[in-house]
Amino acid sequence: MSLADRLQRTMRPGREPTPPRPAASTASTAPLLPTSRPKATPPPAESPAQSDQYYEIKTQLHARLIDLLDLGLLETLAADEVRTEVARLSRRVLAEDFSGAPLNRAERDLLIREIQDEVLGLGPLEPFIQDPTVNDILVNSYCHIYVERGGKLQSTRARFKDNDHLKKIIDRIVSRVGRRIDESSPMVDARLEDGSRVNAVIPPLAIDGPSLSIRKFSKDPLEVEDLIAFGSLTPQIARLMEGAVRARLNVIISGGTGSGKTTLLNCLSRFIPTDERIVTIEDAAELQLKQEHVVRLETRPANIEGRGEVTQRDLVKNCLRMRPDRIIVGEVRSSEALDMLQAMNTGHDGSLTTIHANTPRDCLMRLETMVSMAGLKIADVSLRRYIASAVDVIIQASRLMDGSRKVTHFTEITGMEGDMITIQDIFTYAQTGVGPDGKVRGAFRAEGIRPAFSKTLEAKGIPLDPGMFQSGGAL
Repeated sequence: MSLADRLQRTMRPGREPTPPRPAASTASTAPLLPTSRPKATPPPAESPAQSDQYYEIKTQLHARLIDLLDLGLLETLAADEVRTEVARLSRRVLAEDFSGAPLNRAERDLLIREIQDEVLGLGPLEPFIQDPTVNDILVNSYCHIYVERGGKLQSTRARFKDNDHLKKIIDRIVSRVGRRIDESSPMVDARLEDGSRVNAVIPPLAIDGPSLSIRKFSKDPLEVEDLIAFGSLTPQIARLMEGAVRARLNVIISGGTGSGKTTLLNCLSRFIPTDERIVTIEDAAELQLKQEHVVRLETRPANIEGRGEVTQRDLVKNCLRMRPDRIIVGEVRSSEALDMLQAMNTGHDGSLTTIHANTPRDCLMRLETMVSMAGLKIADVSLRRYIASAVDVIIQASRLMDGSRKVTHFTEITGMEGDMITIQDIFTYAQTGVGPDGKVRGAFRAEGIRPAFSKTLEAKGIPLDPGMFQSGGAL
């Protein structure tokens, strides 16, 4: 029996085409199946009346297809086969039940593609999920969707039918990873099947309707060579980063939102030898390590009864019993900073993590604040000595006004002077202006300081060219 015949059997026997139903929610209860598809063209600009009529037809067509399709059967078929049959049935229903609809051929083709996305993906967001040039998808409400391309935010003409439609797409995402979102728990972190990170907030916290943010997961992660080609860093900085990781220095990557901290962390992880055991700890799994000996841990929120929560601090404490050679924490945000510092100070050298901060000095201040969240009663100067002995290097990443991302500081922590942590910049990036094309102009520079840890690198067989630290010119 052919695929078309099997799907045809799911139609109710003897049922004739019926008039369109009243408007209903466009969200499907169909399973979220992975699929690859060409990038969809956004809908043409329309007047409000035309747009409302278009979405009304889409709602009725989707509801009609749900009656015709056996959703259980869809789970047994390949995604490409399902997409083909959904398109065939959509064309049939359009011809039989919506022959008088004021849609031209381009609008009908667009409508069919959107219906396929409703059944197989994330509705209006699916074209952006499949678009490799999109890094972030930001939904402010059902009718305001923005994407980030090349570090710049752009408004799109895509939209959901209403807030209920958006809410059901959010429910579909979070249910796939065992999370929930409702009035009692109106915020959630989740991820898509490809690893993309998702954050959602719904009313009553989100005043104008559900809000959704998706940080896409790169299927082909960037390598250090790519960052050098993009001008994010120089070969000299890359060599020093490689030496720091191979010599098992403790490294913190500091930066603001969207500055490329996770990308840098992924690149640094490439330098970890393949014979070392790595344990990663994250709120939402994003890291893409290429080594085989990796244990990945992820936090868990409390259940509906408020029990069962597993925090990053719990995981950091537990991983110390797992015989790790390297501990990688995706991002320290709270009291787990204390346990991370303890691991760095008690034989688990070579640890890597990221932190939100605007400068290396701010990074150290944030560490102090987060350690205080753990309730540790210790004098400020003692705490700073603890930090200075644990952390060796801070790599500062920044996103500039033109959307480009740069490593703006490679900073070494050298110890204490009085009650202050002393640091010295090895490499920096200085912005000198903005060109006529809106691109930031600047240069990487060596500060003329040979890092104190260079002796450690040499002792471990990782020599560095002394000339790379000479000041006086751009790298």
